[in-house]
Amino acid sequence: MVSTYTIQFLKALKKNNNKAWFDANRETYVSAKNDFENLANDLLRQMSSFDKDMKELSAKNCLFRINRDIRFSKDKTPYKVNIGASFNKGGKKSIYAGYYFHLQPGGKSFAGGGLWMPAASELKKIRQEIDYCFPEFKKIINSPDFQKTYGELDRDKNQMLVNVPKGYEKENPAAEFLKLKSFVALKPIPDNTLTQPGLSNEILQAFKALKPLVKFINRSFE
Repeated sequence: MVSTYTIQFLKALKKNNNKAWFDANRETYVSAKNDFENLANDLLRQMSSFDKDMKELSAKNCLFRINRDIRFSKDKTPYKVNIGASFNKGGKKSIYAGYYFHLQPGGKSFAGGGLWMPAASELKKIRQEIDYCFPEFKKIINSPDFQKTYGELDRDKNQMLVNVPKGYEKENPAAEFLKLKSFVALKPIPDNTLTQPGLSNEILQAFKALKPLVKFINRSFE
């Protein structure tokens, strides 16, 4: 579970997203970061029992910085109002698909993962794997665990092609999935769960339901 002071810090940061306030409350931020890091390490310890790729990771390989990259953004607020961790083979900066937990009070927390906006070379390999092994891919996303947990893959229109990519027929049975530029599934985590002892278990169950998809994607790179 997450401590209430971590939730309170993120809520306060949303209202006071500026460097002066952050500097004045840096000790609170460090406590919140350590709290989230403890949760991440606990998740990794338990995840290693069902995914061996997690055994070499520590929370420091997985947590994202709270500072926003504002160089090319119209939004110049300096800090994220969430804390996130990506549990990927090789760490958060690797090319591989993985698991993700996003902590953001206000009904915006979620667990899930997959692979978001891979580079063109990796995307080509994933599409090829889906095309070659579509019955297997379809079985994964139609499995009872996946359906119960996620329902379906995220279909953000900003992360999809309008037409089937070049090299594939529009009648291809996998056409709708070949249009995807991200392969992500998300499960909302309600605010009232965040500070409860059952949080870790809920996140882990979501990760277990996602594992077959993660392995399918990563296999296309190997």
